[in-house]
Amino acid sequence: MKQDSTRNIAYTVDCEDYVHVVKFNPFDSGDACSLIAYGGNNYVVIGTCRFQEEDAEVEGMQYKTLRTFHHGIRVDAIAWSPETRLDAIPPQIRFCTAASDRKLRLFTSDLQDKNEFKTFDGHSDYINDLVFAPSEGQEVASVSDDHTCRVWDLEGNEKAHFVLRSPGMSVCWHPEEAFKLMVAEKNGTIRFYDLITQQAILSLECEQTPLMSADWCLKNTLKIGAVAGSDWLIWDITRSSYPQDKRPVHVDRARLFRWSRVNENLFATTGYPGKTTTQLLVHHLGHPQPILTGTAAVGSGLTWHRTLPLCAVGGDHKIFFWVTEM
Repeated sequence: MKQDSTRNIAYTVDCEDYVHVVKFNPFDSGDACSLIAYGGNNYVVIGTCRFQEEDAEVEGMQYKTLRTFHHGIRVDAIAWSPETRLDAIPPQIRFCTAASDRKLRLFTSDLQDKNEFKTFDGHSDYINDLVFAPSEGQEVASVSDDHTCRVWDLEGNEKAHFVLRSPGMSVCWHPEEAFKLMVAEKNGTIRFYDLITQQAILSLECEQTPLMSADWCLKNTLKIGAVAGSDWLIWDITRSSYPQDKRPVHVDRARLFRWSRVNENLFATTGYPGKTTTQLLVHHLGHPQPILTGTAAVGSGLTWHRTLPLCAVGGDHKIFFWVTEM
């Protein structure tokens, strides 16, 4: 697994806008290509990607834009719905955005004439993260600087409302744990809520602040990861409410934490955008040092491919892609 740890960017896609957020579809859409969404100051673009790592007939990477959605305001977060299908007739694209006006927008399109969107009102401050219910996709959960986590139906009705003790930074809904929600707060607490009783059932502590991002490992439901201060932290929830493992990684402050979707020991972190570049680090729990270091000009967002050890970060009119090994 030895590799040059300062790996250059494997692929780039040129974009017509600054990319604030980028998100691979984590669900199977019934097509060989992977769906990717990215958001800028005015638009959300939906495209497909295919990589030589998965298809020998592809030279490097193939990217195609399927549709550009006018958003009219800066996009801060994007979540894909599991109802998105490219193999349906007609196809269905469904995703939800959080924007700087504190509203959620649910977009549904058949990539032809039907393009609908609904606005969800309720948060009174900046929305930091959102996620669809992973099995049916009939609800959306969001967390905000207004110290709440809210669960909405697809009509925009609030179905649940959890009061937090500090800004909500991340929210995760695991496909194997359909009735639990993980909510990470800026004060360093990560709580799990039972969606049936609407009660908190478990909490984890960073013991340091600010917690900026947390993620629930797809491949192992017992593993939680986060970044707080300049460190990454990992929990095994069966063992302790305190981290099993932690390490300082980013000199200034860490910004995002994302588990790989293909390996429970592989994850990526990003630092705060510096004056010129953002540092991306890919870590493997079996290795003391990061196995890949990348930099992106004023990067933001971080997302892993559904089936490959490949991650992407948005930047100035570009998306950057890095490939690592398992």
